[in-house]
Amino acid sequence: MVDDYPILTVLPPVIAIALVLITKRVLLSLGSGVVASALLVAGFNPLETLSLVWNAFRVIFWDEGAVNTYYVFILVFTLLLGIIAALIMMSGGTRAFSDWAVERIHTRRGAKILPAVLGIVIFIDDYFNALAVGQVARPVTDKHNVSRAKLAYVVDSTSAPVAVLAPFSSWGASIIGIMAPIVASSALVVSDVEAFLGAAAMNYYAIVAVLMVWVTVMLHVEIGPMRTEERRAITAGRTFNPDEIIPGELAEDLPVHHPGSKRALIIPFVLLVVGVLGGIIWTGYQGGGSWDVLSIFANTDVSLSLLWGGGLGLAAALYYYLRYTTANPKFSPSTLGLGFWEGIKSMMPAVSILLLAWMLGDLIGQLGTGQYLGDLVNHAAVPPAWLIPLMFCLAGAMAFSTGTSWGSFGLLLPIAGQIMNSVDGGAELLLPAFGAVLAGAVFGDHCSPISDTTILSSTGSGANVMTHVTTQLPYALVSAAIALLGYVVFALTINGLVGLLATLGFLALGALAAKTLLTPLEEEIPTEEQAERVQA
Repeated sequence: MVDDYPILTVLPPVIAIALVLITKRVLLSLGSGVVASALLVAGFNPLETLSLVWNAFRVIFWDEGAVNTYYVFILVFTLLLGIIAALIMMSGGTRAFSDWAVERIHTRRGAKILPAVLGIVIFIDDYFNALAVGQVARPVTDKHNVSRAKLAYVVDSTSAPVAVLAPFSSWGASIIGIMAPIVASSALVVSDVEAFLGAAAMNYYAIVAVLMVWVTVMLHVEIGPMRTEERRAITAGRTFNPDEIIPGELAEDLPVHHPGSKRALIIPFVLLVVGVLGGIIWTGYQGGGSWDVLSIFANTDVSLSLLWGGGLGLAAALYYYLRYTTANPKFSPSTLGLGFWEGIKSMMPAVSILLLAWMLGDLIGQLGTGQYLGDLVNHAAVPPAWLIPLMFCLAGAMAFSTGTSWGSFGLLLPIAGQIMNSVDGGAELLLPAFGAVLAGAVFGDHCSPISDTTILSSTGSGANVMTHVTTQLPYALVSAAIALLGYVVFALTINGLVGLLATLGFLALGALAAKTLLTPLEEEIPTEEQAERVQA
């Protein structure tokens, strides 16, 4: 049936995404998408459908006769972060760091700047960024009544959008590896890094998404559902809806040592970062046999590196827990076990969502959803320059439907290269085409409720997944509209710099309009009341 009606390949992701938006029940929606995908792949044979569903689950843990370390290590790292957060909270580190930060960060704007800066500084890997930045910044943003949804937006918008622009990141090295043979077969005479930087300069969406974070932080621009979340955080002091399922949220009745030390939070997370960076460098060297930076990032094992960092962070968190709580009569060996269990339990919603999202991605791959959308680009009968905005749109649709930016650009970058290398004057459009594909892939992934980075960003920030999706969506759509206008300008002028300047100009006009038309929420509440809430 799928062979006769290939448009059916987009049905399972559409079902999953529609159900998520309508029911707000992520697990039910993802499960429905998994079953729909398996039914189509199996030709509606019930036994084959069950076999496909089981196999999609099995390969997450065991594939080709060995443990699937990529997925397993990410799951273990997610659970380790939950345990680390629980031990840090119980040792008093979270409260101590929050008290220390509040003495130095006196405004909500300052609280939002913290994750924005950390998100840009920690550009090595989007998974690590998504989970770690939210964990570090959350005590400060909670203290200043910044909504968890706002924190998740800042974290998500400075993870993949930053990683895709950095050549020396897990993204950059992989993208260079895909682009290099395509560029080599073209008429362009540029190095691999120059080609990447040229494509990055044409990645209008990632550039706008990062700048949009700073517009919203500095100008207090809140639109759509985010305005509701921020209003509740400011007026009621609740940074999230207690009726929602919050991944990464620890039980309130866990015992907490007082007074704690901010070192109990800072040292574990510093060692976590050091462990991940060290793991990336060492596994990259082991895989490539060279200390060349690009070789290291191209051959690194990110999931194993995350596990190394998680192990170091856990060891440090456990040390400070034992150091500060040994003499406290409220703590016992069973209390430590409770901390481990609560840390694991806090991450189980995220683990469940990740498992179903990965299963759906595997079955969608077998169904050929990405290939179908890629063929639409390949057969589009439009002038070459106008393929640039078209590729942006289709890459966005593909990533949104499949929940993976990597799968989208992994398929579309070679197609873009094939098209541009086969038309007259296509060489000058090759890097812009790459930039548009990467931009669309990040955009679609940014919006998709079945994206793993969406799930991990909400987990690290302690936000409900669907709340994060619905509050981030308006900002992502505005950023995408601005980027699309930039690509249209490029198609009209065939000048990347003009297109980029037009994009930045549209962003500036949008920021000016928002500043003029929207009243910052902070101005709707008396300053004295805000100060009292922060001090409470």
